[in-house]
Amino acid sequence: MRVLQVGPFPPPYGGVERNLIALRTFLRSRGIPCGVVNITRHRKAEVDEVYQPAGPIDLARRLATLRYDVIHLHFGGQLTARLLGLYLLCTVLPGRRTVLTFHSGGYPSTPAGRALGPRSLAGFVFRRIDRLIAVNAEIAAFFARLGVARERIRVIAPHAFVAGEAPSEVLPPALEAFAARHAPLLVSVGGLEPEYDVPAQIGLLERVIERHPRAGLMVIGSGSLQGALAAAVASSAARAQILLCGDVPHASTMRAIQRADVLLRTTLYDGDAISIREALHLGTPVVATDNGMRPAGLAVVPVSAPGPLLDAVLRVLDTPRPPAAAAAPDESNLEAVLAVYEEFFSSAGPLPAAGAALARSTPSAGK
Repeated sequence: MRVLQVGPFPPPYGGVERNLIALRTFLRSRGIPCGVVNITRHRKAEVDEVYQPAGPIDLARRLATLRYDVIHLHFGGQLTARLLGLYLLCTVLPGRRTVLTFHSGGYPSTPAGRALGPRSLAGFVFRRIDRLIAVNAEIAAFFARLGVARERIRVIAPHAFVAGEAPSEVLPPALEAFAARHAPLLVSVGGLEPEYDVPAQIGLLERVIERHPRAGLMVIGSGSLQGALAAAVASSAARAQILLCGDVPHASTMRAIQRADVLLRTTLYDGDAISIREALHLGTPVVATDNGMRPAGLAVVPVSAPGPLLDAVLRVLDTPRPPAAAAAPDESNLEAVLAVYEEFFSSAGPLPAAGAALARSTPSAGK
């Protein structure tokens, strides 16, 4: 069995990238060849079966010529027509089985997600993929709403850690200097996009410093709101105590989480956040908006609720932090993904190819 993963490859190190790297490391440790096709603009030299296509035409050529048995697609963010075209292409390639992991936990509840139905292009394409992996039950229900047969759907939580990874010993100099000046230290890890509600974090710090004058907020991540958020910080009464860090190497991000007194996850909608699982693994307290699927051991607050958010953060800061306990390694979710691949090669014989016939209902303009 040879597996080709298609999705974002770091840098930067987001949740989808973390899952992809963990799965690649796990498969290769089992002697299973696993290549990667990077579909982001962050490209480097091609080494060690990591392919960096120059554009859509080169991407299609690579997918058609690279010899792998399973193509595992990774999706996070907004579901665009270009991505659906990529997924459709993969389903018609001969001799391949297709798997897609849908990482965007909150997408089904967005206006775009709610608008989709079985007659949409997304429904047509997803029904042609051999196996669909949902990171939570809401996404599994979304697949079913699009008309995907339930026997093709698997619910598998994302994997947070790669064997041998650990926080860096020190932070990059600018982050280290900031962390040294501010206590307590609040850290958030995410994108500078509307759904991460960074303005709520800025407003929060303005209130926290009334109780803790030396408090600081470190925001790790990049995105389309970089300029607008920089302006919001500049106009904030707490501007000297807020650092927009941009993208940070993953080991340094883990160190920042480890140094933090609180990890913030204030989102308008969200899935299973890797940063939360890393914080819990490292023993860092977490305050997050409630998305109905947070793991145990953190404080949850309603979405867009400044008062409860402030109360939760102050309560965490007033509570003595227990010593961090090393979490036992758990690769059960990676084992579950491998079991999905193995279904294609079971003694029962191969599954019908998803791309064997285009005779399934052609999508209409209706949704």
